[in-house]
Amino acid sequence: MDPTPAPDPMLDATLRQMADIALPPAVSMMPATWGWAALLAAVVLVLAVVLRRRLRRRALNRYRREALAELSTLEKAIDTPAGRRHALQSLPALLKRTALAAWQRETVASLSGEGWSDFLRAHAGTARIDDEAYRFFAEIEYRPSDLAATDEARARHSLAAARQWIEAHDVRP
Repeated sequence: MDPTPAPDPMLDATLRQMADIALPPAVSMMPATWGWAALLAAVVLVLAVVLRRRLRRRALNRYRREALAELSTLEKAIDTPAGRRHALQSLPALLKRTALAAWQRETVASLSGEGWSDFLRAHAGTARIDDEAYRFFAEIEYRPSDLAATDEARARHSLAAARQWIEAHDVRP
């Protein structure tokens, strides 16, 4: 008794004729219609325009970032009376340099006193600055003796108002 059955000649012939299963070709990553290609091109174009506008806005606002960095160093110096005096003496020049970077020299350079505070007020944009701060900006450049009497709270208030103006001023005419 042989446990394995005898091979079937028909089965052997059938097995020899079999072939592997035919697989379909791989799906292409390219769009099948021109519409998808046009959509892809439009998306790439929109992204390029958005990126260009952001880079341009960043370049145009470089002066703001530099002014805010300088203002941060002034804010750190107001803890001592000498540092406070230096910071408040430097503040009008910082505001004037910031304005000169944004507007034409003929518009800004000759402004002083009330004309300067009116200019700051007119171009404050969304900044909420009180009249006391505008008055301080207009007068402090020409009254350095008043700096000695300025307390830390008023100095912080003036620096905060300057920060608001630098961050929010509107450059449009």
